Amino acid sequence: MKQKAALLAGVVAGALAAVLLRGRRAVREAPRDVPDARAAELREKLAQAREEAADEGDFEAAGMGAETIVAEEEGDVEAARRRVHEQGRATAEEMRRAGDDEEAAENA
Repeated sequence: MKQKAALLAGVVAGALAAVLLRGRRAVREAPRDVPDARAAELREKLAQAREEAADEGDFEAAGMGAETIVAEEEGDVEAARRRVHEQGRATAEEMRRAGDDEEAAENA
């Protein structure tokens, strides 16, 4: 008998929680009909940016003036791949040597 009463109490509590949560969810939802002025302004800026071409002044103003965009020729892909692999191997070797030096210092 106690099990049935506990089950009934659980069902009632669950139904009550569902009703309360549904009511809170309806309050949280903002009306979608009201346009946001900031969103419209941002959309306008985005459309403007898409139409205009970027120049170096824009990059420097954004703090990206030191970056250089390099366009490689299509035939140079193999040379670029080899160069990247060589740099990676050199960096890995340097890291291994640094690790060995740290181990030697710790063991001394």
